Amino acid sequence: MDPNPETLPDSNLPDDVMPNAGTAGPGRIVLAATPIGNSGDASARLVELLATADIVAAEDTRRLHRLVQNLGVTVAGRVISYHEHNEATKTAELLDAVRAGKTMVMVTDAGMPSVSDPGFRLVEGAVAAGLTVTAAPGPSAVLTALALSGLPTDRFCFEGFLPRKAGERASRLADLAAERRTMVFFEAPHRLEVMLRALRERFGAERRIAVCRELTKTYEEVIRGTVGELLLWAEGNEVRGEIAVVLGGAPEQAPGTPEDHVAAVNALVAQGIRLKEAVAAVAEDVRVSKRELYSAVLAAR
Repeated sequence: MDPNPETLPDSNLPDDVMPNAGTAGPGRIVLAATPIGNSGDASARLVELLATADIVAAEDTRRLHRLVQNLGVTVAGRVISYHEHNEATKTAELLDAVRAGKTMVMVTDAGMPSVSDPGFRLVEGAVAAGLTVTAAPGPSAVLTALALSGLPTDRFCFEGFLPRKAGERASRLADLAAERRTMVFFEAPHRLEVMLRALRERFGAERRIAVCRELTKTYEEVIRGTVGELLLWAEGNEVRGEIAVVLGGAPEQAPGTPEDHVAAVNALVAQGIRLKEAVAAVAEDVRVSKRELYSAVLAAR
């Protein structure tokens, strides 16, 4: 399939639905994934983009300089610093350049831009302006940690960094108490022990977990076990490097008896939901027979 939007057939989308390809000009934004540790993971497409783009927006220009040195590529275009502290002022300038026909490549220190990194504001603005946004995919710390964790990969969610303040961190973890999907977090090495202690308090010492350190680098390390075991490990070691934490989801609860769920049905009915619809919703959620649950609700009245 030809990815060039100019060769695609006319869209039948309504006028108020904006497709990815813009009509304001031939410029485009490319979100380009960079290596998360090993520069050998850089794609040939990343190398080409860095060498040919009109503008390279980089989270840290010093890291970009080291990366292009390692890759043996010369950046011909203009290099602009673009990070969380200047996104608000730089975004309009970059969008104007793309609107004028420039090709702009966005790179962050590691991995895919806009995923727990600068870039979202740029994409949001480009979409609103009808400008073309595409991606040159590549390394991902989230997916690499998930794949190496040994925990279920069929369903997962990414939670980024937990809040630093204890109260906000506890509140966030409380929201995840019933989360059954595998969860992926980022954490700074000097805060890992505090994080693991908070995970133990909320999820218990026996929940399965993996701490992935320095992924794709020389000293890559993946420590797997229970929350309690890895907390002991963190307490006894000086943890260094970039960290991704993968936490197993909540175990499925036994469905219990229909009588256990009568209150949940009545709560839905009190909100104005019809009895049969409330029974069906609760029965599906807790995996009990609709007929038996309906009978239990009637018997309790």
